[in-house]
Amino acid sequence: MNTFSAILLGLVQGVTEFLPVSSTGHLVLVRDWLQADGGNALAFDAVLHFATTAAVIIYFRSDLWALLQTLLRKLSRLPVNQKDWLLLQTLVLATIPAVIVGLLLESFISQFQTPYIVAGVLFSASIFFMYAEWRYYIRPTPTSLTLAKGLGIGLFQALALIPGFSRSGATIAGGMLLGLSRYEASRFSFLLAIPITLGVGTKMLLELLQEGSAVDWTPIYIGAAVSFVTALFVIHFFLAFIRKYTLWPFVWYGIILASAVGYVALVG
Repeated sequence: MNTFSAILLGLVQGVTEFLPVSSTGHLVLVRDWLQADGGNALAFDAVLHFATTAAVIIYFRSDLWALLQTLLRKLSRLPVNQKDWLLLQTLVLATIPAVIVGLLLESFISQFQTPYIVAGVLFSASIFFMYAEWRYYIRPTPTSLTLAKGLGIGLFQALALIPGFSRSGATIAGGMLLGLSRYEASRFSFLLAIPITLGVGTKMLLELLQEGSAVDWTPIYIGAAVSFVTALFVIHFFLAFIRKYTLWPFVWYGIILASAVGYVALVG
C-alpha cells in the first residue's frame, strides 16, 4: 500500500465511520477502485479502527469519565447519578447483540464484501433511514432512553455487520424509531461505537499477530493519523448538524451512490 492510498483510505474511514453512510461499504468500494487489497490490509483496518475509537473517546472524554466514576461508585456501593447509571447499563446491553451475531456469522457475512452487494445494501439502508425519518415526523414528542430501547438499538446495530449498512445509521435510525430524538440517538450511537470499534480493531490485531506476516507500518500510521483527525471533525460536525437538520441528505446520498455503483457493476 502506497502513501496516497493510505491517506485516501484513512480519510474515507474518518469521514464515513460516524456518518450514516457505511464506512465498510465505502472502504470496499475505494479499495476496489485503488486495487489496494495488499498484504497490509488487515493491519491497516485494525489500526484505523483504533484511530476512530480514539477520536470518539477523546471527543466524549467527559461523558466517559462520568460513566467510569459511576461504575466505580456503584462497585463501592456508593450513591450514583441514576441517569449515568442507566446510560452505562444501556450501553453494555446494547453492545451484546452485535457481538453475538458477529461471532456466529462473521465468516458467512465476509463473503458479501463486493461492490455489487454493497450497492444493494446501501440502497436498502437508505430506504430504512427514509422510513425512520417519516415515522419521526409523524410521532409526538421524543421520549427518554430505557434499557428496552437500548436493547432495541443494539439489535439495529447488528444490521451493520452487513457490508454497506451503516452502523451509525442503523443505531441512529433505530433510536429514532424507538422514540429518541435525533440528537440523543446520535449521541448514544457514538458512545455505543466505542466497544464495537475497539473490539473489532483488537480482533484484527490478534489475527495479524497470529499470521506473523511482515507489515510496512509507515503508510498505516499515516492513514491512521488522517483518520483520527478527520473523525474528530466529523463527530463535531454531525452532532451540530443533527440538532437542526434531518437524515435526508444522507438518504439521498446513499441512493445516488448505490445507483451509481450498481450501474457500474452491472455494465462492467
